[in-house]
Amino acid sequence: MPSLKDLRNRIASVKSTQKITKAMQMVAVSKLRRAQSAVEAARPYARRMETVLANLAAGVPPGATSLPLLGGNGSDKTHLLVVCTGERGLCGAFNTSIVRLARDRANALAAEDKTVKILCIGKKGYDQLRRTHEKAIIGQIDLRGVRTIAFSTAQPIAKRVLEMFEAGEFDVCTLFYARFKSVISQIPTAQQLIPAELGAREETGPVYYYEPDEGEILTQLLPRAVTVRIYRALLENGASFFGAQMSAMDNATRNAGEMVKKYTLRYNRTRQAMITKELIEIISGAEAL
Repeated sequence: MPSLKDLRNRIASVKSTQKITKAMQMVAVSKLRRAQSAVEAARPYARRMETVLANLAAGVPPGATSLPLLGGNGSDKTHLLVVCTGERGLCGAFNTSIVRLARDRANALAAEDKTVKILCIGKKGYDQLRRTHEKAIIGQIDLRGVRTIAFSTAQPIAKRVLEMFEAGEFDVCTLFYARFKSVISQIPTAQQLIPAELGAREETGPVYYYEPDEGEILTQLLPRAVTVRIYRALLENGASFFGAQMSAMDNATRNAGEMVKKYTLRYNRTRQAMITKELIEIISGAEAL
């Protein structure tokens, strides 16, 4: 049975932890507002670019070999998985859910006798994936020094992916990240970057005539589209991370409060029992005299 001193130390320790989790929750709230605003500002541009790409791609003759970013290189033997996670923990299942989706895809591809390569963006994804797929990891991009995600943050990542594709180091590239839906909901998402996975063409609205032709425009636009998708994934991940951290720290703060109540009740009962025991001993001694 713990002594009163042990219980006091436990209560003080839990209260200190509660202060830390409460402070982290408030920091996550303030950062979430900025991250959510950035995501909401980027989504319309990203959606419009997807629409333009779909309309342009519809005008390209089937089987065009001059646009490997659109139609691929004719093979799907080697797959590159770009896994975006957080640089820090204390965010619930945020990192784990993305890694699980990427790991399942890697295992499924390996079962089909495909070659899998993994590029990790974020320390936590790298730490988890190297336990099971260390040989497949070809690199890690550290963003701990980046305070605010900007378009320039995504450009070096996109450049590296495009250079690898041009060098023939992979055939298909898939991007993994968490799409921000709300503070309590972040959806692990897999999006194919190369060959470009496009939506349906607009069937209504104005008809556009392009000059120069669609192929020349796509040659310039497709590499930028890769950068835009990576940029949006980083923004979505940032908002999802702070939303998950806010929820996790809120739960931790409430759990710490429950523990403080439990230990306080236990402390009071133990103290009352000790006082009662001392009183009994005093009364018994007095009666013996």
